[in-house]
Amino acid sequence: MREGWRWFGPDAGVGLDDVRQAGATDIVSALHHVPIGDVWTEAEVAKRKNLIEDMPAGRTPLRWSVVESIPIPDRVKREGKAAKDDIDAWIASMEAVARCDISTICYNFMPVVDWTRTQIDYETATGSTAMRFDHRAFAAFELFVLQREGIENDYSDKDKREAAAKREELGDDGLAEVARIVTSALPGSTSDALSLPAFRERLKAYAGIDAARLRQHLIEFLEAVTPAAESLGVKLTLHPDDPPRPLLGLPRVASTEADYAALFDAVPSMANGMCFCTGSLGVRADNNLMAILKRFGPRIHFAHLRATKREEDGRSFHEAAHLDGDVDMIEVIRALVAEDRMRAPANSIVFRPDHGQRMLTDLTRTSAPGYPAVGRLRGLAELRGVIRTIERLT
Repeated sequence: MREGWRWFGPDAGVGLDDVRQAGATDIVSALHHVPIGDVWTEAEVAKRKNLIEDMPAGRTPLRWSVVESIPIPDRVKREGKAAKDDIDAWIASMEAVARCDISTICYNFMPVVDWTRTQIDYETATGSTAMRFDHRAFAAFELFVLQREGIENDYSDKDKREAAAKREELGDDGLAEVARIVTSALPGSTSDALSLPAFRERLKAYAGIDAARLRQHLIEFLEAVTPAAESLGVKLTLHPDDPPRPLLGLPRVASTEADYAALFDAVPSMANGMCFCTGSLGVRADNNLMAILKRFGPRIHFAHLRATKREEDGRSFHEAAHLDGDVDMIEVIRALVAEDRMRAPANSIVFRPDHGQRMLTDLTRTSAPGYPAVGRLRGLAELRGVIRTIERLT
């Protein structure tokens, strides 16, 4: 398995020497400065690749091996194959990536919002801080700030009482901060940062789109792009929904084993693969990660190894230390190592320590929320130790 690290570019606060010192060898990055829907040019991809790989004399080499992500425009999610121009533009971006010898592309199909949290600096018992999704805070945002149509039917009376109590606890400033975090797009997001009115309008655009229709639009997208991926030697990896359940009255279609099975049955090409994200999938207690891994192992072209901890209400969670959440990380890694051993070196699974708690010098250093230097270094070191032990003993 190859050790990856998500890098947001030269202005992200975590540099390439930080990555080298953490011990990673493979960079996971994207052209975050290119607007969603615009075509990535070969020149722009090559510029980023050269920045990563043209190392100073004497430095450890790095390789840009995974693109995360080429955003899928919102219109594709709403219209499927009818959004042909947007799909063609996405294929053109994939072609530019392939011409620069990058063969793995991660993407997601979450409508309106990408990965969602309500708190970016939840203080843990150690004094480190973590990302958190508080269901009560999210309900308070929906009920008292967003006030979207039909929301009354989505929350029970108990939920509404708890949301009202949370609103009082947060106060106006705290609730405004939750709204900012939800609507402004978190790091690496493939959805637009929106004002509150624009957010409401984007939600309305999904009226009448249920899970079956959204899934069909994803299948139509895959039917269009997968033949091109096959011809280019590109592996597509669909990231799970985060959190893996309907949100904001919107359906989500990459949350469970059954969701992925439906997509692989519809588009059986091995270029149609998954990003095995233990944190996202692990938020659902009914997701059996080992069963998913065993069933779809050959389709796992990329892995996010992180741990989430479900809280008492079963719907809230926070980012735990990489070996300390609800995920049985040891068994997951054991299975991934076994899968990886069956592959040629060129097809070895790239994994990265996804997210991380802010700790030590992270607490006074600028970095993208969820992507601190020291917290991820700790996570990668723990994961590396497990991997090397399993490799030695099996």
